[in-house]
Amino acid sequence: MARPYASGPKQFVFAAGDGDDRKVSVGDPQEAYVAFSAFFRDRDADVYTIGDEPAGQSLVLMPGRGVIVRVEGADRPRSEYLRIDRADRCLPGAMLFFENGHAGLDHFGQWFSDPADLDAPPETRGAVRAAAFTTEAAAVQEVARIWADSGFVDPSDRYYVFFDSHDVDDDRAERAELLALIEFLGLERVDAPAGSASGEVWVRTDARLAAECARWS
Repeated sequence: MARPYASGPKQFVFAAGDGDDRKVSVGDPQEAYVAFSAFFRDRDADVYTIGDEPAGQSLVLMPGRGVIVRVEGADRPRSEYLRIDRADRCLPGAMLFFENGHAGLDHFGQWFSDPADLDAPPETRGAVRAAAFTTEAAAVQEVARIWADSGFVDPSDRYYVFFDSHDVDDDRAERAELLALIEFLGLERVDAPAGSASGEVWVRTDARLAAECARWS
């Protein structure tokens, strides 16, 4: 789970490759978000970078390519890559970074260490991501992450519902990942009730999943 930044002023550097870098000192995440939103919307750049030098972290937004990169570590930087389907996800990603830094983006989507994985078909990306979880504990946490992003508990308390109100053509990579993890964990998938959206996935409650989802809710 993400750990909130320490309270008090923080310094960030906003860059867009035009030489007009902005150094800002802000008192809270909302103030940082407002400042970066103005910086982001005043430009039509290919790449935007938010640097948190004291923490050794940065966030790189590439709306035209549909890619977000988070970087951690000053001496030996480690980068992870995320495919986004809409440019309007850039600013929510920035807000999560302002709130909780690198770890704040844990639940934002499927992060890959190899950028080449982003060019694979969604179902392949999902399978690659699922294969990275080799222990039950890690797989349960990932299932809970997917649920927290767009799921709910059925009113009967018997089912966890994933991709609430989404169509089957939405979230293809995460759906493929989820289905592989369901099989890996031996969770019981059930048919969605009549009238449910075509992309919803219903899973019978499980003690492992209940405990982890409670942490994310």
